[in-house]
Amino acid sequence: MEKVLMKGNEAIAEAAIRAGCKGYFSYPITPQSEIAEYMVRHLPEAGGVFLQGESEVAVGYMVLGAAGCGERVMTSSSGPGISLMSESLSFLAAQQCPAVIVNIMRTGPGLGGILPSQADYFQATKGGGHGDFRLLVLAPSSIQEAVEMVMEGFPLAEKYRNPVMILGDGLIGQMMEPVSFPEHLITRPSNKDAWAANGMDTRNSDKRNVLKSLSLDPDEMHEHNKSLQEKYDRMRRNEIRYKAYNLDTDYELLITCFGIMARVCGTVVDKLKEEGIEVGMIRPQSLFPFPEEAIRQAASKTGCKQVLCVELNMGQMVEDVEKAVQGACPVTWYGNAGGAIPPPKEIIAHIHSLLNR
Repeated sequence: MEKVLMKGNEAIAEAAIRAGCKGYFSYPITPQSEIAEYMVRHLPEAGGVFLQGESEVAVGYMVLGAAGCGERVMTSSSGPGISLMSESLSFLAAQQCPAVIVNIMRTGPGLGGILPSQADYFQATKGGGHGDFRLLVLAPSSIQEAVEMVMEGFPLAEKYRNPVMILGDGLIGQMMEPVSFPEHLITRPSNKDAWAANGMDTRNSDKRNVLKSLSLDPDEMHEHNKSLQEKYDRMRRNEIRYKAYNLDTDYELLITCFGIMARVCGTVVDKLKEEGIEVGMIRPQSLFPFPEEAIRQAASKTGCKQVLCVELNMGQMVEDVEKAVQGACPVTWYGNAGGAIPPPKEIIAHIHSLLNR
């Protein structure tokens, strides 16, 4: 398959276009602004619509309106912009409108900086808005994986009628790598006429499709929330994704990490093997649903003394890892929240101290 050298943000935009995105709405914020720059040039050529909102608040509701019509739609932003969209994300989930949201994370809290971060983990996986709802969250560790997750994100959103978030850090957006766009991931929207507010004439139907989230009847509201939770449970059964590395050895320590840190930690595992120290690694590709059982089994293996969660934040995924491990062994955190990526030698030194080597 032919590969082309592309910047991460531009590859994400091209992947969305090839996946059939027909509406892209955004407001510029680093480190993902190149997505919008690419979309404004190329999406209209593919028959789509680009529109810049006056704020991320407005963008969120543009996505809601277009998604409610059954079109494949996307937005992208970074942490502060996603915060402003949080209400509309809740509406998207409540009204069961499929959409793809790309978050290229920068440091925080507050305005923070434009360097890479993984500090939006809580924001993405614990809802990111009000009420009992979840996003299906995928975390790429390469530009190729980001491309594939974006292309898969649209049919996944339609399958569950739920927003899908692609959670990458600033480095994923800014670096360049060779990528391809797998043709087998190009799909057509499915069954939108059954639910979308796309006009009775379009559907040749006398039935109105109404999308709403307001319910003043407590029993009706409870049943709606139950049905949403049943959907999230289906995600937990069917959509867990992770990569395991070096788990077929008698490892003393298990590393958990996601996104760009998996590339650094893969080098750590290889370097330590050269020293005669076996370390295993699990990288969740889906942050919700989270691969709890895989991590629990890996941490429970005879000889595993502890789990080290390596993140570009102050220890957010570590809470889900602790829940998964269920006390089988200690769980600790190591990372950096300022935007600098810890090099392998720094993490190796930390592991030496943990193992008293």
